[in-house]
Amino acid sequence: MSDSVLVTRTGPVAEIKLHRPTVHNAFDDTLIADLTAALLDCELDANVRCVVLTGAGTSFSAGADLNWMRGMAGASEAANRDDALRLAALMRTLNFLATPTIAKVNGAAYGGGVGLVACCDIAIGVESAKFALSEVKLGLVPAVISPYVVAAIGLRQARRYFVSGEVFDAATAARIGLLHESVAGDQLDAAVDRAVHFLGKGGPLAQGEAKQLALRVAGVTRESAERIDVENARLIAHMRVSDEGQRGLAAFLDKRAPDWVKE
Repeated sequence: MSDSVLVTRTGPVAEIKLHRPTVHNAFDDTLIADLTAALLDCELDANVRCVVLTGAGTSFSAGADLNWMRGMAGASEAANRDDALRLAALMRTLNFLATPTIAKVNGAAYGGGVGLVACCDIAIGVESAKFALSEVKLGLVPAVISPYVVAAIGLRQARRYFVSGEVFDAATAARIGLLHESVAGDQLDAAVDRAVHFLGKGGPLAQGEAKQLALRVAGVTRESAERIDVENARLIAHMRVSDEGQRGLAAFLDKRAPDWVKE
């Protein structure tokens, strides 16, 4: 495992920190693989009662890494599909993890970062955090993270933020259900500690079953998620190699507005 993810154990709590602060903890192949492995390691450790997911520096996660996106822009549709399936496996692992999870949102979360927040059982963020599902601005869609974001914020809100790509604040994130709590920056640690305290009172087997119960009652199973992931990976792969997707990605990489934006 590289240093793109740092795992710290304090008693029964494992903190997993995305550790690419110079690029705002953006996703690349290495981070995706390391984070997936770290989550599975925590799940297998009976001494870990809670996983806290956070970011290094001032951001939680800015979504896709610039160089990673550049590579995907020039890759084949099949390569893009395989890439999307790896990200889907990460999100699915986090969403169905038997160990309770807390998103400690220390700063901005965009794209895939929003997906990570939506996959956690409890999400607490600083009031200064900003959020966005801005894929449409690149001629793309938030395909891989869509099941988890829709589950978190509901269809009505998802339709708005999927099609507008607009940035929203932590108060809005809390109002629509992405965050459970929005707190002042100097209160984030205390708020997460409170959540950890209450999680410590539950039986670990019961908590795992309770989580699966909630998902099952909502009609969400690992098998159904895997089927949806395959469909969504096919969709995003097609969008990335499409004419509009290529134009949008090229504009983003060139740091200019895409040609469909009229001044």
